[in-house]
Amino acid sequence: MTYTANSALKYFSNPKLADAVPATISLFKNLRVDDQLGLLWFAYTRIGSSITPAAPGAARLQFAQGLLEQIKQMSHTEQLQVMRDLAKKAYTPISRAYGVLTNNTKLAFWYKLAELMEEGVVIPVPSSYEMSREAKNLLAAIENLEFSQQITVLRKIVADMGVDPFAN
Repeated sequence: MTYTANSALKYFSNPKLADAVPATISLFKNLRVDDQLGLLWFAYTRIGSSITPAAPGAARLQFAQGLLEQIKQMSHTEQLQVMRDLAKKAYTPISRAYGVLTNNTKLAFWYKLAELMEEGVVIPVPSSYEMSREAKNLLAAIENLEFSQQITVLRKIVADMGVDPFAN
């Protein structure tokens, strides 16, 4: 499909479509860090097969490979702390290295991290973990978005994680 100014106006003239992405991102930011991580994991496992062609094709995952290798070498406790640090934007070496990745590479990074979690190489979501009601509702809302909106939401969420050492 070719996008033109008229087709964009038509798309964004529907306030429900235009407001869904920023509203979803805002709600995500209000979640506790562990619920943010849980929601990301469930989103990637449920709609991850759709994310794969959208992100890694455009991403340069080799730039994130070193970070993934570092994380794989850590204990599960350290791995969880790295993920929390990324979500909290803690000023750590890994958060700074992550911060300079492109948005598509960040999207692919989390997809790969979810795969490693499923394989047990990276700490999996504990079987006892129960998402909050807010996180469950937000996950359902993300699943109900159009595909392009889902990708945009996930890309914006992971793009905002970590620390860009070159940002003012």
